[in-house]
Amino acid sequence: MEKVICGVDVSSTWLDARLGLGSVHKRFQLTSCGIEALASYCRDHSVDLVVMEATGGYEKQAHKGLHEAGLGVAIANARSVRRFAEGLGFLEKTDKIDAGIIAEYARVKRLSPQAPASPEQEELTALVTQLRQLIDARTALKNQMRLIESEAVQQSQGRLLDAFNREIKQIDVLVQAHMKQQTLWIRLVEGLGAIAGVAERTMAYLLAYLPELGTLNAKAIAKLVGLAPIAKDSGKSQGRRMVRGGRVQIRSILVFITSVVARYEPKFREFRQKLLDAGKPKMVVRTAVARKLLVIMNAKARDIIAELNLAA
Repeated sequence: MEKVICGVDVSSTWLDARLGLGSVHKRFQLTSCGIEALASYCRDHSVDLVVMEATGGYEKQAHKGLHEAGLGVAIANARSVRRFAEGLGFLEKTDKIDAGIIAEYARVKRLSPQAPASPEQEELTALVTQLRQLIDARTALKNQMRLIESEAVQQSQGRLLDAFNREIKQIDVLVQAHMKQQTLWIRLVEGLGAIAGVAERTMAYLLAYLPELGTLNAKAIAKLVGLAPIAKDSGKSQGRRMVRGGRVQIRSILVFITSVVARYEPKFREFRQKLLDAGKPKMVVRTAVARKLLVIMNAKARDIIAELNLAA
């Protein structure tokens, strides 16, 4: 029998639900009471799966509440859902239409339920995000300081820079302490940190933004991060294969550290040199090395997870 799927369009205040494009539209408040009412509605209609888009965090409360109510919940990629809607001819966009489209998209893609992030994972992600934003702000400030001639402004920016440095140091300490709260994280930091160039801050990014590490195969993890070349062939024409999408935070940091990894790790150095000798552009080489690094770390993480599961 076909699954009953409830598509939910999430906004800052409302949850718009439909069981498909041909069903009625129901609206619930994005509050604890509203989520309970949505859960009751889903149970009354024997819903097998609730699907909502990732909407920058607004979906987290509903995801957690529906999961605790015993319902399977999946999170869909918002851009993929929009393109699916356009493919069906829906150029207009309303909450009612979006809810129905989400249900149809989940049915075609056969999405599976996903458990919400644990409180520990949420805290780590929040800390790492704050750390990244502080570092970005400090970098922007340093760039501005090189162009300022006013002594008064320079002094003001100097005080700001000192404040950024203190705050970054404090958050960094909290991140490193939080990473020691789970045995799996400790083992991953030890195992993957043994690769030259993979520092503790890199591991913090990986644990925060790529919790799937070690649970997917090589092709899937590369595609998830956005390091898998996308084919663009048609007939006799073979287009240039490029990487795009995925987890930008992880992809950027992996590409950034490739020069360090290739300098100290022989197998990466040889791989990099082989590509350079073949005349590959430098950015293509860095991307390829980053992908190789990700695949190797994913395999190491898979072994660590398997080992811990056997010991449990």
